[in-house]
Amino acid sequence: MTAGEIAKKIINKESLFILDVRNEDAFSDWKIEGENVVHLNVPYFEMLDGVEEILDKLPTDKPILVACAKEGSAIMIAEMLAEQGLEVSYLIGGMKSWSEHLEPIKIGSLKNGGEIYQFVRIGKGCLSYMILSDGEAAIIDPTRMTDVFLHFAKEKGVTIKHVLDTHLHADHISGGRQIAGATQATYWLPPKDAEEVTFEYAPLEGGNVVTIGNTKIDINALYSPGHTIGSTSFIVDDAYLLTGDILFIDSIGRPDLAGEAENWVADLRETLYSRYRDLSEELIVLPAHFMIIEELNDDGSVAEKLGTLFRKNHGLNIESDADFKQVVTENLPPQPNAFQDIRQMNMGKIDLDEEKQSEVEIGPNRCAIR
Repeated sequence: MTAGEIAKKIINKESLFILDVRNEDAFSDWKIEGENVVHLNVPYFEMLDGVEEILDKLPTDKPILVACAKEGSAIMIAEMLAEQGLEVSYLIGGMKSWSEHLEPIKIGSLKNGGEIYQFVRIGKGCLSYMILSDGEAAIIDPTRMTDVFLHFAKEKGVTIKHVLDTHLHADHISGGRQIAGATQATYWLPPKDAEEVTFEYAPLEGGNVVTIGNTKIDINALYSPGHTIGSTSFIVDDAYLLTGDILFIDSIGRPDLAGEAENWVADLRETLYSRYRDLSEELIVLPAHFMIIEELNDDGSVAEKLGTLFRKNHGLNIESDADFKQVVTENLPPQPNAFQDIRQMNMGKIDLDEEKQSEVEIGPNRCAIR
């Protein structure tokens, strides 16, 4: 079974039984999640002599999906289960493929004929965007799986003119520079996050307006620090607010990935409680990540009105500065896996091969405070 097939089952809330044969620590850190997903974790080395001891823990009336890190162990265990007469499949490419799958979902049409798409990296929680208008496109916060964006643009018959990162990412490797190089598009990056980058870029600052297509779809940059010192949001077509890692559906951004939690707390609060409060509550918030599978809507998208978040998101309803600072600085989750290597890669300071890139990204994103 491919990662794409599993993603559709998750989005459709279908029942799925998964036998995860990775080690217990890898499983507890990160797994395939869904509303109707049931897991059994048994490390593969415990089944080298046979699967008989776990048969009573497996369903006989529904298919079983076997998952491992890279595929090989899952094939072996799946074959052993099939010999026992069970209906079984394995995850092609293992959890590596699950981490890298992108599911494109149309968010909506724009006023003058354009469209906006969200690319849901369901196994990692990353969200990227493509805005299309009159044969041109802009991509926001692309992942390193650049072929997905290039192929999608080709299918839609559009030329990629702009690539923008809302901030210097620390939990995943950006594909922005690579896409820009392949398409001669302009690569935009907030200069306050780019002081150490080793490549050329267009400085993305508050007040910039990036226009695509003859219909003049405007992407208005709004300086919104707090997650990083350069974090920048985008208002698209006066209808959508792309918040990067500042505001999520069920949480808010963490300010500590550059070791600046104490210094950036005030920036984060000002962005969330002042800059965003001045915006229309009808704007649809489109973040750069989701944290939990429950944040997905019925169509698999991750989106909600800003006004709804003002009412329901706890991070937007902390009354005092002192309480906000305590919540933000004392409830931080673990740092993302290998985040320093990822930051260095996104600055152009190091170059990792494909296998290493996959390795440093494995695991959940941890960009939020909940």
